[in-house]
Amino acid sequence: MPRLGMVIDLKKCAGCYACVAACKSEHATPPGVFWCRVVKQETGTYPRVRRSPLPLACMHCADPPCEQVCPTGATQKRADGVVFIDYTQCMGCRACMIACPYQARYFLAELRPYYEGQGLTPYEQFHNATNGYVEGTVTKCDFCKDRVDAGKEPACVANCPGKARYFGDLSDPDSEISRLVRDRRGLQLHPEFGTNPSVYYLPI
Repeated sequence: MPRLGMVIDLKKCAGCYACVAACKSEHATPPGVFWCRVVKQETGTYPRVRRSPLPLACMHCADPPCEQVCPTGATQKRADGVVFIDYTQCMGCRACMIACPYQARYFLAELRPYYEGQGLTPYEQFHNATNGYVEGTVTKCDFCKDRVDAGKEPACVANCPGKARYFGDLSDPDSEISRLVRDRRGLQLHPEFGTNPSVYYLPI
């Protein structure tokens, strides 16, 4: 069974936010909810300071603490390593949000429209129903599992103009992402947490 994972090349990432926009477009996440986000980090000391983008999302950990604390079994991990939420089982206790060391989860207090006073657009209504969003539940990145099941790449990977993102099977030593992690010394974010993330970063 494959272990799906992602590699992000920080040398190629320009911080253009195309991944954020692609994720928003694909999943129509409500205002304030970002399954995919980019933060800017500063390194060095004045006057030699560098400001670099750092893309973030759910790390789809091999040992996800969010799954361990979920009292209803709403947070689940598929055999291929994709961690997702069953909204029909989520009770909105937010224990998973506290347990997640990567702050990758969002609470859907209400399904607000992007255009206040006009109600939900047909696009929002369609995606709310398609994605199964439920008020009072927690949501997060699911590696675009529906696209992956259809043989496509996650939206953030397919729409990255700098080709900084790679997606594939971490369990296959000959896969592209496995070779990149091995040859370019890919790093996991905060490995000291012991969660074994499935997202790796290639250093600058």
